[in-house]
Order: sequence, then structure tokens, then C-alpha cells
Amino acid sequence: MKKGKMMMVVVIFMFMAMFVPGMTMAGSLEPSAPPGPTMRTLDQVRAWIKVDPATRFVDNGDGTVLDRETGLTWTKNASIIGTHTWDNALYYAYASLTVGNRMGWRLPTVDELASLIDSSQSNPALPIGHPFINVQFYYWSSTSYASNPAYAFGVGMYSGGYVTYNYKSSAYYVWPVRGGN
Repeated sequence: MKKGKMMMVVVIFMFMAMFVPGMTMAGSLEPSAPPGPTMRTLDQVRAWIKVDPATRFVDNGDGTVLDRETGLTWTKNASIIGTHTWDNALYYAYASLTVGNRMGWRLPTVDELASLIDSSQSNPALPIGHPFINVQFYYWSSTSYASNPAYAFGVGMYSGGYVTYNYKSSAYYVWPVRGGN
């Protein structure tokens, strides 16, 4: 019986020596895997803080607009590459677009696109004083609909703004973005 108790004490001691220090000194709360389409890292959440609406958007004078609230750079022309199916939208935003002497544009996530919405506004549902031009009715996001991969999310910019999903084979507008993760 004494051997069993001694063995239990050794196991408990080893457990505490190996795991407890790591638990008490766990530094980062960041997830170990990259975020999924609806999950944001702590840095992203911290970065999306409200700024003065009058200075939220900065027109860079080169066809791009910086959103100081999210740190993302958008094309000033909100319909710069027209309408495309979802697959084509992914391709055209990334591979064939140069704005402000920069390539590397992409479709925004549904969270990023919806961050532009000011639901107190309509036609378009963007903050008062925004610098964007050619804002259209509905835009693709890069976020697929998990329950059915034939669909992807998009954001409507009229009627107070809304988020919904549509068939990826449908053609909708593309509003390219740069920055973020």
C-alpha cells in the first residue's frame, strides 16, 4: 500500500512540475491555429475600435481609401471590376487588379465588408461623408457558407445594409480590399 501512495505522490508531483508552470505563465491568448472565416484574433478585435466618424476614412488620392477603424485599404471605386461569379471575383481581385500602384487585392471577409455598414443610413448604408464612388446594391465576400459550399456570403449596401448568402454561380459586384490577415 505504501508503494501505491508513493507512486501517486510522484505522479502528482510530476504533473504539477510539468503542467502547472505553463498554465500559470501562459502568455498569449491568441489561438494556435489561424482564424476561420467567422473568428477574429485578439489583435483584430482590438484594432476595430470606433474612431471619429469625420476622420474614419482617408482618401489616399490614388484610387484607394484607408479605413482607420479597421486598418483596411479599400478601392475608392466600389465597382472597379464590375460583376463576377464568386470564383471569378476571387481571381480578378487578386490576379488582375492594380490600384494605387499596388497589387495583392482580395475579396473582403463578410466581417470586413459588413464593417462598412452604417445601418442608420440607406442607399447606400455607409457612414455619412464616406469618400467611396459607384457604390452598388450587393457585394461578394470571400466567406463561404459552411452549411452549403455552393453558397457564399455577401453584403447589401442599400436598405440599411444587410448580410445574406447567394449561389456562387451568381454574378455580383466585387469591392476589393488590401491589408488585414
